[in-house]
Amino acid sequence: MIRRQFCKTLSCAALGTISAISFGGPGFGKEVSMKKKVKAVTVKVINVKGTCGLHKVGDVATISESGVEGKICIHALYSMMSGAFAMLYDVEFPWLENPEKKTHACPDAANPVVFEIAKVREA
Repeated sequence: MIRRQFCKTLSCAALGTISAISFGGPGFGKEVSMKKKVKAVTVKVINVKGTCGLHKVGDVATISESGVEGKICIHALYSMMSGAFAMLYDVEFPWLENPEKKTHACPDAANPVVFEIAKVREA
């Protein structure tokens, strides 16, 4: 049902009751602890197989709203941007054991590099 049709079928009193019920659920009025805002994500090389000419284990780059700091292959960066961007805006992927970190493999099948992408929160 379209929202406009739904609202037309109910009286104003009924809509007010629905609002009161939805705001009065469990936890209403309690203080909720909020996580600190994500200010950046770090991209760290955790495994290199083969011969990557650019990366070695331990290399770190930082991605923030203002750009990328550090050395990272453009092909790996391009392939991980959607996940890194989502993490920058605090998306939680339900399949991750730790929602603060995820891994990403470089698209070069002959010389794969595995990166760990981690959220960096404000202090």
